[in-house]
Amino acid sequence: MPGPGTTPHPGTTPGPGTIPGSGSSGPRTPLALAVPALLAVAFLLLPLVGIVARTEWGELGAHLTSPAAVEALRLSLLVSFWSLGLSLLLGVPLAWLLARVDFPGKALVRSLVLLPMVLPPTVGGVALLLAFGRRGLLGPWLESWFGLTLPFHTTGAVVAATFVAMPFLVISLEGALAGLRPRYEETAASLGASPLRVFRTVTLPMVAPGLIAGAALAWARALGEFGATITFAGNLPGTTQTLPLQVYLLLQEQPEAATSVSLLLLAIAMGVLIALRGRFTGAPGERPRAPAQVAEEPAPAAGPVPLSPSASGVVRPREHWPLHAEVTGFNRLTLAADPGTTIAVVGPNGAGKTTLLRALLGLTPRSHAVLSLGDADVTRLPPHRRGVAWVPQDGALFPHLTALANTAYGLRAHGTPRAEARRAAQEWLDRLGVGHLAHRRPAQLSGGQAGRVALARALAVRPRLLLLDEPLAALDQTTRAHVRHTLRSHLAGFGGVCLIVTHDPVEAVSLADRVLVLDDGRALQDAPPAEVTRHPRSPWVARMLGRNAWPGTATADGLRLPGGGTLVVADPLPAGTEGLAIIAPEAVSVHRDRPSGSPRNVWPGTVREITASGSRLRILITSDDAPDLVAEITPQAAAELGLADGTPVWTSVKATETTLVTV
Repeated sequence: MPGPGTTPHPGTTPGPGTIPGSGSSGPRTPLALAVPALLAVAFLLLPLVGIVARTEWGELGAHLTSPAAVEALRLSLLVSFWSLGLSLLLGVPLAWLLARVDFPGKALVRSLVLLPMVLPPTVGGVALLLAFGRRGLLGPWLESWFGLTLPFHTTGAVVAATFVAMPFLVISLEGALAGLRPRYEETAASLGASPLRVFRTVTLPMVAPGLIAGAALAWARALGEFGATITFAGNLPGTTQTLPLQVYLLLQEQPEAATSVSLLLLAIAMGVLIALRGRFTGAPGERPRAPAQVAEEPAPAAGPVPLSPSASGVVRPREHWPLHAEVTGFNRLTLAADPGTTIAVVGPNGAGKTTLLRALLGLTPRSHAVLSLGDADVTRLPPHRRGVAWVPQDGALFPHLTALANTAYGLRAHGTPRAEARRAAQEWLDRLGVGHLAHRRPAQLSGGQAGRVALARALAVRPRLLLLDEPLAALDQTTRAHVRHTLRSHLAGFGGVCLIVTHDPVEAVSLADRVLVLDDGRALQDAPPAEVTRHPRSPWVARMLGRNAWPGTATADGLRLPGGGTLVVADPLPAGTEGLAIIAPEAVSVHRDRPSGSPRNVWPGTVREITASGSRLRILITSDDAPDLVAEITPQAAAELGLADGTPVWTSVKATETTLVTV
């Protein structure tokens, strides 16, 4: 093997476009692009180099400490920070409005925000003069009513700087808000937080990188503003003569001093950009998980924790909240349930399960729910006042809060004192087996741990209606069983109604009193789990339960299948009825040769897939004469039959082993 410093083999060359010695390869950079790019860099860099090269370093201190420079610097800092404050006061709400609210003329408003960024600064100054000058549209009113004169005053310099700087803040913050998925704010509202509290405690902390970046850029732009200031506010020493304006004057009398002051402004601008690089950019609220801390830890044994007394504003467990909802729109159904009822909502993707939950929360225009909880009609109430708690599919834990603070969030939103809220939150975390993780942030939790914290957060507020969107999906089997037991214990004493969206038949059977089957927004079946298990009316549900489901039209002998042929059954439906044949996998017999005897339903087929299901094997068999069929046999039987992918077989089903249900 060649040693270090050995000449590469003839015919091998470093990868095109790579740094020599890096050992990596990449695409070659076209010269037609590289040369103009380098020229662009030189074009941007040379003027800055000129300032550095022409600076008289020996006189730099004297130039920057002269009384005029110090006064201009003081005034520049005063104007820029006041401009920043005004930009934050006006720009933050404007950015939120543009990012979160659809309204007529939104594109025009966004164009107005961008206009100062492309408008010549002197033109902006003229526009300000015509609007706020003594003879402008508002100037006379400002002077007569408030005694406020903006031109040739420091306040005018602040207004001019704000006019050109605020767009940088608005655009940066709007981008951060647009990248923040609304589910965090929606979850906070479902926990009882008012819109202002959500904005203050969730939205702003999560978009802090974008806000800080926008604020820094706005401040730097205000510090360097020249054209609008001199046109609108004038150039009065000690009043409106900021550093950029002094540079303009010094160029005529003391070019060396002008270069020194320009270097100061350049250093400040570069300092802002260097501080922003990689520190205050990136997706809001999204932090990579710490690899060393994300492994799923076994849940410690946790017996039932006594429920703490309800805090002010939080629904007490002894209260009872029956549910009645008339849902229209994409979802079209009536939902009614007594207190303490748990309903599992199942159905294929796109059936409207999550849309139903969001309609009950009042968070979607796709469906509308006329909702009553107990004696209260909450239809017209905003989400934070409905008493409806929601756990979305990914939990939506607030990344800037610890697990304990996340769990206490809803209690604090309801006015519970901090100490009491944290004590109750710790009890719920202990109850779900994650109490030892109370001081970790979501980025330091595994998916299963985060799911349990999200569940604890929703349960802690004791809502009137509890909505869980696949709450146990991220848990491993052992942890899922533990959390399922804890959840079942809580729901047994819950005074409201709980809806659980799930794709797990064990959850549907073990947690729910009823199973609501949705398809295309409609309720196909709403019955106890045992009834749905015995007589599913949806092919999807039948398959979820591990059964074969064949739709068709009833005949005198059985069910006519869409692809041709008839399935013979012992108890047929009335002729012409649309039905669904349910065949248990264990009722399907598999043979290598055509069987003889009593079976009346016999088809040839081919083995396409073999999977393990506990101590048995599930065999997927396709056929040109019948729909796909799943059989369940023992490994010993599979070995005796010599089954493998592609093996030709015969299948048979007895007429007495098939159940027909009306759909």
